[in-house]
Amino acid sequence: MMSARKTPGRAATWGLLAAVVWAGGCAVGPKYVRPAVTPPPAYKEAPPAEAGKDWTTANPADATPRGAWWQVFHDQTLDQLEGQIDGANQDLKAAQARFLQARALVRSARAAYFPQVGAGAAVTPGAQSGNKPLRSPLAPRTYTDYLVSGDVAYEPDLWQRIGRSVEASRADAQASAADTESVRLALHAECAVDYFVLRGLDAQKQLLDDSVAAYAKALQLTQSRHAGGLASGADVAQAETQLETTRAQDIDVDVQRAQIEHAIAVLVGRAASAFSLPRQPLTAPPPAIPPGMPSQLLERRPDIAAAERRIVAANARVGVAAAAYYPLVLLTGASGFEGGSIGDWFRGLSAFWSIGPAAALTVFDGGRRRAVSEQARAAYDQAVAGYRETVLEAFEEVEDSLVALRVLGNEADTTAAAVAAARRSLTLATNRYRGGVATYLEVTAAQTAALSDERTAVGILTRRMTASVLLIKALGGGWNAATLPSGNPGP
Repeated sequence: MMSARKTPGRAATWGLLAAVVWAGGCAVGPKYVRPAVTPPPAYKEAPPAEAGKDWTTANPADATPRGAWWQVFHDQTLDQLEGQIDGANQDLKAAQARFLQARALVRSARAAYFPQVGAGAAVTPGAQSGNKPLRSPLAPRTYTDYLVSGDVAYEPDLWQRIGRSVEASRADAQASAADTESVRLALHAECAVDYFVLRGLDAQKQLLDDSVAAYAKALQLTQSRHAGGLASGADVAQAETQLETTRAQDIDVDVQRAQIEHAIAVLVGRAASAFSLPRQPLTAPPPAIPPGMPSQLLERRPDIAAAERRIVAANARVGVAAAAYYPLVLLTGASGFEGGSIGDWFRGLSAFWSIGPAAALTVFDGGRRRAVSEQARAAYDQAVAGYRETVLEAFEEVEDSLVALRVLGNEADTTAAAVAAARRSLTLATNRYRGGVATYLEVTAAQTAALSDERTAVGILTRRMTASVLLIKALGGGWNAATLPSGNPGP
């Protein structure tokens, strides 16, 4: 039975406990401050009329799912494909699993805040040496030790070593969540790009089908004129060459389209053999997408958020390394029963207990702690450099997409004029040939020029659509850093 009288040993114990409580909350390591970056006041390539605006869908905002940026294109087929990615894409599922791993590590780090309690039992038969010095001849040589015990150990977070570890794990989990959003954004953007490339190929296919039909009629006309002595055999050969060359180009488009269709199938989690999309030629130009203000980009890109959260984690690990210079304090206790039989457990003399603090300080380690601290600070500097590089690349991607849209828009206007002129030239050449004042070579040249200009126009329209998708991706796809999880583990 414990005595109420204070002893010097117990007084020292309670004094050390008081010191532990007083010292608790003393944090070491640098306080986190987000590294400064200076965004430009405006995008260089943005049209002046669009500066400061934001892109939205034409639908009411309340009816639009958050982040469903692809709805700005008003294409039901694209909406259906994009809607399948979140639940079926395997790359996204892998990214989500990585986030769950990171969140579980937060729970693991937080467990250090709580006492570690253990229990055990043992039955140990043994025998003493008969020649053991000072052994009583009357004492039995053999014995069995019956032991049941429990113990508890608790590390007060005096120097915030545990707190810094939890902070680092929490920031890593938030970075993993942002990485998941980056993967999600990239997959949705890839699906949209592939879809518009597919529709561009459908437009190419329609154009080539029409050209093959027109060239077949031209060949019939030339063959009829040759039969009547009004055209030479060379004219017939030229008409046949033009027809078969265009037909070969028409067939080649099918290969490209099938490959793009297979890529879309993988994105939506479908087997390529069981997936198909109806032909739907691309005709409408892309919607206007104002980029907003450059300062908003820092909060709208998940990769920037992930890079910033990794700085937080690196900064916290600097604190963990600094805590290694301070004593490690543990509060421990143990209690149980031990005797030569189980029945001895119920006798007062079989009980034992111990409780008290313990402290340990590394006096010399050959520079290991210093090396670990330098490594942590270098990792922090690396994270800062990575963050600033990510910001620079983000602005680069936005400017690249803006200049592509601006230049391709001007190029589309010029190409449209070239297509109109080529069609007029083809009509004149065909009429001249029918009137007998031109050879079929003139018609062939006009056909080639017209088809080339028309295919160029389709290609530019496809590039404008994909540039619009890439601009939305570069702007973050409607994501915002405020949607990041807290980093605390779920239930």
